Amino acid sequence: MAKFTLPINSRITEGKTFKPSVEPKNRLRVDIYRYNPDLNSNPYLDTYILDKDKFGPMGLDVLLYIKNNVDPTLAFRRSCREGICGSCSMNINGTNTLACILNVAEETHLKIYPLPHMPVVKDLVPDMKDFYKQYESIKPWLINDSKPDREHRQSQEDRGKLDGLIECVLCACCSTSCPSYWWNSDKYLGPATLLHAYRWIIDSRDTAQKERLSELADKFKLFRCHTIMNCTKTCPKNLNPAKAISHIKQMLASQ
Repeated sequence: MAKFTLPINSRITEGKTFKPSVEPKNRLRVDIYRYNPDLNSNPYLDTYILDKDKFGPMGLDVLLYIKNNVDPTLAFRRSCREGICGSCSMNINGTNTLACILNVAEETHLKIYPLPHMPVVKDLVPDMKDFYKQYESIKPWLINDSKPDREHRQSQEDRGKLDGLIECVLCACCSTSCPSYWWNSDKYLGPATLLHAYRWIIDSRDTAQKERLSELADKFKLFRCHTIMNCTKTCPKNLNPAKAISHIKQMLASQ
């Protein structure tokens, strides 16, 4: 399992175990990473013994049940429940994913951690400020000085080129699964940001392709990618950031 960004000289210790008064027949054990900076103590794992018949089949259903019925102090992000907002990204049983679209109905043991190698705000909530700054750096908006009467028109063929790119919800599952991003997140933009950069580079309505490519022609921003493919394997939306990154490299090589 991937390493996590923890306070200096810290180690994960054993926390509390929450059990129902009667041992459930349909039993689920859930180990959850807990960290509260206000307590000035090491992170720890709390264990929850649950009855699977009392909540839905998704990972987020498990967390909401714990929050609402067992331990209200548990902190995590969630919003849409549809895999659209990207809020509930976390590491479940060793894989970065979205809790709301992960079916855990057949599981008997869950291990839930925050996204790897990100500072932890509290429990399962990572600090994503730097991730969003990187996203902002690629200028994720249409650049076109011409002013059409109604809209910038685009052919169906050109629109089709954006499929597999515009579906990204910026959950950061791919970037935080990438070893290159772990060690160079201050310089390497990471799979998620580069996928979105490629989305604007190939948009037929955008007139800043050369400028966008020039901004990425850096040994760290783009070329720190070593095509490990973790990003593509873990994407909960089944997108292919590695492919997008390779296309950017090819475009730069052909200039």
